[in-house]
Amino acid sequence: MKLDELYQIKDKQFFIIMQSEFLYKVALSLIHGIGSINAKKLIAFFGSVEAVFEAKKKDLLRIQGIGTILASEILNTDVLKRAEKEIAFAEKHGIKILFFLDDDYPLRLKHCDDAPIVLYHKGQLSLNHQKIVSIVGTRNATRYGKENCNELIKALKENGHNPLIVSGLAYGADICAHQSALKNNLPTVAVLGHGLQTIYPAAHKKIAEEMLESGGLITEFNSTAALDPSNFVRRNRIIAGMADVTVVIESGKKGGSLITANLANSYNRDVLAFPGRIGDKFSSGCNWLIKTNQAALIENIDDLEYALGWQKQKKKETVQKNLFVDLSDDEKRILDAMNDEELSIDIIALKSQMPMSKVSALLLNLEFSGMVKSMPGKMYKKT
Repeated sequence: MKLDELYQIKDKQFFIIMQSEFLYKVALSLIHGIGSINAKKLIAFFGSVEAVFEAKKKDLLRIQGIGTILASEILNTDVLKRAEKEIAFAEKHGIKILFFLDDDYPLRLKHCDDAPIVLYHKGQLSLNHQKIVSIVGTRNATRYGKENCNELIKALKENGHNPLIVSGLAYGADICAHQSALKNNLPTVAVLGHGLQTIYPAAHKKIAEEMLESGGLITEFNSTAALDPSNFVRRNRIIAGMADVTVVIESGKKGGSLITANLANSYNRDVLAFPGRIGDKFSSGCNWLIKTNQAALIENIDDLEYALGWQKQKKKETVQKNLFVDLSDDEKRILDAMNDEELSIDIIALKSQMPMSKVSALLLNLEFSGMVKSMPGKMYKKT
């Protein structure tokens, strides 16, 4: 046998193996009742996705959270047939299927325990943008809310941040964020509460098509998933988890925006909210988030830059001039404890053996002196 023929056989075998693994990945996500946390437990226990489907029922039952019914669902070969159809649908419609261990799966989302094991993505953009801002708010956005949304996105562009803008394609604040991003030539992605076989609401189909050129659409729901209201609540964790910060434009006392803000906080991400007038029902949720310290107040781009440490390049000279400031013994302890790592305030307090309240004040002083930089996710790093 010639050497080039041998290579062709090996390449074909490798392709078949990769296709088989891909089929199992999609199939795992389609198992009824599996959930992302149980799916990850299974992969960790058996070592691979394929091994999950080859496991015996008694071994499946050894895993916490896997009962008799779920074990039977895993062993049912019908799920592999459904996976084949889903892959065929994706190939036909130019949809990319991302597995949570893939390099192009949203990196920030990987750090969330309940992140979907599979995402369906349509569009031209990487989901691992350098800077990502999620914008959420009421479906009944007022003129005040829309102006704040437009001004913030415009300022993000003018200040050179060029972030990916993420929202949910819904009426109100969501569609305002997407349209403003397109207007300012910023990439934007919509996280959908349904499969990519349709667009909801239908009135936003044209906007969704425009977004494919400079962003795209993503969802955890397959093409046969029913249009269920609860799915729109579930998708909020993706909006919160894949971004550096979630900005709440306007919100009532109840609604998806507050759920998204709560999820972002649980993922240790920054949350910002625009304040509103006392008694304004579409700002009462934002005011409550600020009042209960679940969100920092934002009035303009300066507040977002400060919260995330997205300082402008021109500030570097000032930082250099402040490198040789006199430090107190406590400030030196903070810097020694940090080394060259990105650390949260509670870890810094633990390593420096100082109360968190004191550490917080010292970090603020060090930040003003240019010795410490505030990072996304409420982390700190030495400059």
